[in-house]
Amino acid sequence: MSAETSSMHIRGKAALAINKPAEVAPSGWEWVPLSLVAQQETGHTPSRSHPEWWGGEIPWIGIRDARLHHGGKIYDTLQTTNPLGLTNSSARLLPEGTVCLSRTASVGYVTIMGRAMATSQDFATWTCYEALLPEFLMQALVAEGDGLRKFGKGTTHTTIYFPEIRALHICLPPLPEQKRIVAKVDTLHAKSARARTELARIKTLVSRYKQATLNKAFSGELTRGWRAHQRFVALTEDAILAARKAWFHSQGLAPSDPHAIYVPENMHPFAIPASWSWLRAEALTAPITKGTTPQKEKMNGQTAEIPFIKVYNLTFDGTLDFSRDPTFIDRDTHLGELRRSITKPGDVLMNIVGPPLGKVSIVPDDWTEWNINQAIAVFRPLPYLDRRYLTYWLLSESMLDWAKRDSKATAGQSNLTLELCRGLPVPTCDAREQHEIVRRIDSAFAKIDRLATEATRALELVDRLDEAILAKAFRGELVPQDENDEPASVLLERIRAERVAAPKAKRVRGNR
Repeated sequence: MSAETSSMHIRGKAALAINKPAEVAPSGWEWVPLSLVAQQETGHTPSRSHPEWWGGEIPWIGIRDARLHHGGKIYDTLQTTNPLGLTNSSARLLPEGTVCLSRTASVGYVTIMGRAMATSQDFATWTCYEALLPEFLMQALVAEGDGLRKFGKGTTHTTIYFPEIRALHICLPPLPEQKRIVAKVDTLHAKSARARTELARIKTLVSRYKQATLNKAFSGELTRGWRAHQRFVALTEDAILAARKAWFHSQGLAPSDPHAIYVPENMHPFAIPASWSWLRAEALTAPITKGTTPQKEKMNGQTAEIPFIKVYNLTFDGTLDFSRDPTFIDRDTHLGELRRSITKPGDVLMNIVGPPLGKVSIVPDDWTEWNINQAIAVFRPLPYLDRRYLTYWLLSESMLDWAKRDSKATAGQSNLTLELCRGLPVPTCDAREQHEIVRRIDSAFAKIDRLATEATRALELVDRLDEAILAKAFRGELVPQDENDEPASVLLERIRAERVAAPKAKRVRGNR
């Protein structure tokens, strides 16, 4: 691998390269072999066939630990070993401050040991000498990000092998400047972390704001002012039955009257305006039914005759996501054994098997007919019920809480029966007010979604800001340079001289 292709400094942000690159270092900085300023080692995994080598007081860093503590210090690990594990393997106890880089499987996780620890062989480790701060080396590795993979080999499973690790060079600032850079990066990253936390909260707030809007909508609060200037004709029982008869006649079907129209007063979920009524869902829709699942060989993902909807195609926002693992059945199955569960555009679907409950979708008009499985109930609103009004009601926490109280729970599942679906209380108002409520919910949700989009965009900008901070740091532009700082070249020359002058350690025969 050449210096030209391996150097991340070309991108103007990193401080690492294979071999010394041609780029000029910032004033007072020096490109040096990393091995000159840090002791490089690796770890090992004690045999799993010896459980007595595991468990104890010696932390042992694995990939999951590095992922959890990426970019920071690690004090505790998910697994531990003991003196037996170290004695019977090539693992060894490394000192506090050792920098660890995952070099295989999941390349690029970096952490600093907060106390003496051992690692697996998936890591390259560096114990820094006096010329290099561990925190500076960690930030240099973090700055590389995915670029670290360019130091490795392999496409599906990249590994940074030890010849490349031993050839790594680092662009080294004066020691006081390293300290200023680390302090500044830590301060700025703390601010961006706080911003990231606050922006992440918006996702939770979005859900709360939407539910608050639905609460106001179905309690009548959202249209209270609008309603004061309107006149309504009450939707009486006779009017409902007449409208149902007319609809069934238009469809060429025999009329099917509901068991009851009104919800008993003692079962009302909450108070609603005087001009509204609590009606049973079966009074507002065609007969409510559920789907059927045919034999497995009758379902496929290729022959696109009749789309077959499963629970995972339903969503929590009223849309249908048929792009996820689309399944189809043939027309004979659709018109034969699954005829009872034929579904059409405009039908409102709700899952009746959970967890989680509360997924609701309107069937789109991509196909003229669809079919559904047995975990989905279908509501086909009659003309005096706005399908989107019904959808929003079914998506509301108020409705879901009411349904869950009467649901059947077995083997970790929450199930809604068809009887419960038919008796679902629906806060029903004049059709004009239903349309106005839907319009206002749509408007409020659009504003909330714009806020969520802006928060997502802001999160992306925070991530870019972190990258920009590191880029400036390793260009020597993040903190002011001090002409009184001892240049890295002078410090390194002194270290070299001290090593030459130091007495040589005697080699003990038999050591390897």
